[in-house]
Amino acid sequence: MSTKPECEALLTDWIHEAAFNGNTLGFPKYCPDKNVKKIQREHVLTYMKQYHTLDRMVVAGVGVDHDLLVNAAEELFDASRTTWANDRSALLSNEPPLDYSTAQYTGGDKRVLKDLSNMALGPSPFPNLAHFVIGFESCGYKDDDFVAFCVLQSLMGGGGSFSAGGPGKGMYTRLYVDVLNRCHWMYNATAFNHAYADSGLFCIQASSDPLQLLNTACVIVQQLLRLPDGVGRDELERAKTQLKSQLMMNLEVRPVMFEDLSRQVLGHGYRKKPSEYIAKIDAIKNEDIKRIVERMLNTAPSVVGYGDLKQLPPYESFDRAFARRTHVELIPR
Repeated sequence: MSTKPECEALLTDWIHEAAFNGNTLGFPKYCPDKNVKKIQREHVLTYMKQYHTLDRMVVAGVGVDHDLLVNAAEELFDASRTTWANDRSALLSNEPPLDYSTAQYTGGDKRVLKDLSNMALGPSPFPNLAHFVIGFESCGYKDDDFVAFCVLQSLMGGGGSFSAGGPGKGMYTRLYVDVLNRCHWMYNATAFNHAYADSGLFCIQASSDPLQLLNTACVIVQQLLRLPDGVGRDELERAKTQLKSQLMMNLEVRPVMFEDLSRQVLGHGYRKKPSEYIAKIDAIKNEDIKRIVERMLNTAPSVVGYGDLKQLPPYESFDRAFARRTHVELIPR
């Protein structure tokens, strides 16, 4: 992954590490190289025994006979037929206790210095980029503000020069209109909202030429500091319409449908109908956006840098910038 020019997965992993201080949601999603050779068969089977249990699983199907699905699940998920049921030596002798820790957002800083200029070599040159992510605590998917944060993500939007889905898709989001359209040096800028059972993370990823990294950070911080002023009626309605459209289009795909079904049963205990989310999206007002933005910006910032980071301000400058609500704190004096 570290050898590919597309590094969104790494940046997402690192912003969680910075945001949650390397614990709970901050543990790496991808196994570090140094740990790969340490993993033995006993580790894998013990993990499966502890975590792949009936009370932690949902078997979902769409367009299948219910009785057939139940019978198949009973046969295939019979705990007495597992590898370790009759051979305890297949497991670790000392099983680690299950970790039920609640995610605690802390904010923080993660910087990975690396020469990415060699990514630009080859028959299809890739630009030499430095990458920057800034994030704040949002909320979990059970929180009353969850839908409002989804609307905020739709409002900010973003992407690269062009995105899949046809010309013009998402071109009226703030990160397109006010950032990518005006800052020629920025390669991409995208907003993300990650929601979990006990916490969430709202962040913006941006990439630019390493020499423009200070300008990139200033522009993104300015965009975040504009949000407490609220949004216009047309802009808000456009974001809500785009979110509803994305929701309904995703549910047209059968694999997405049963993944949505199983995830909701795991998270909520039942499946929320699309109409329920549509009603909540329609109910979001400008005051809701202003309120959740204040809630978000009152948490400590999380910052990630990757590449040539000579132009990226120190973490303390970001902290002061949001405490004093001015991007000027990022500019060296």
